[in-house]
Amino acid sequence: MPSILLAESGSTKTDWCLLAKGKKPVHFHTSGINPHLQSKDSILQQLQAELPWDDRKHKADSIVYYGAGAGSASKQKEIAQVLKKHFGIAKTEVHGDMMAAARALCGNKKGMVSILGTGSNCCYYNGSKIAEQKPSLGYIAGDEGSGNYIGKRVLQYYAYNTFDAELKLAFEQLFGNDVQGIVSKLYASPFPNRYLAGFVQLLVNTRGHYMTENIIEDCLNDFFHHHILKYRQSWKLPLYFTGSVAYEFKDVIENLCNQYELDLGTIIKSPMDGLIAYHKKGL
Repeated sequence: MPSILLAESGSTKTDWCLLAKGKKPVHFHTSGINPHLQSKDSILQQLQAELPWDDRKHKADSIVYYGAGAGSASKQKEIAQVLKKHFGIAKTEVHGDMMAAARALCGNKKGMVSILGTGSNCCYYNGSKIAEQKPSLGYIAGDEGSGNYIGKRVLQYYAYNTFDAELKLAFEQLFGNDVQGIVSKLYASPFPNRYLAGFVQLLVNTRGHYMTENIIEDCLNDFFHHHILKYRQSWKLPLYFTGSVAYEFKDVIENLCNQYELDLGTIIKSPMDGLIAYHKKGL
């Protein structure tokens, strides 16, 4: 009986699913994987600690992995080597996270696909492949609209004393008032993008406050301005979104689509359900 081990990985978490024809999917979860922030040895150690694999208990004929930071051929090769070594499965296929989003959201239809999670990206999907995608500058120089990008703005507003008394207190209740300690922790963190994205929780907790709404709208509008609006297909095709930020602030995305007269398709939190449906067809 054919079976596939699916993986959909962002910088914060990885969803795994063992998919076999006629059987109920089996789900696993581990921390996020990003080959731009981790060495092959680090990823292997993480898998050994968080997802030990027993062939007698869980049998897979192949692996299909989708992940953040795995868009280039060199990074795909690195991930494939780690997966083969850990799982002992020779047939291994690696794709970037944009392909995961495209297949999950569009299947075999055309669409504009965006990821707004810890990081961000956008592409035009022609129904079978990613036909156009601008370069990603990553969490340091890009990632507009992402959790890392928005979290950075939250930290700046607090540290620069831009917040009013209500939001200042709300920040301190969540994260404390030691700015130097926060900065030290940020620069010592092995995953600074993940750390910055944690500050988005303040905005989730304070929806309705005018400064909260301004930050969310400004940051998401930056994503529309620098990414979505640069594609001519955005005015012809539906816009699809996935990721924790997109899902949490879907009302703001809907308002921006109305403002720019763009056709909004589906917004989902995670691509895994769509990927299961996509790959079930091949079993």
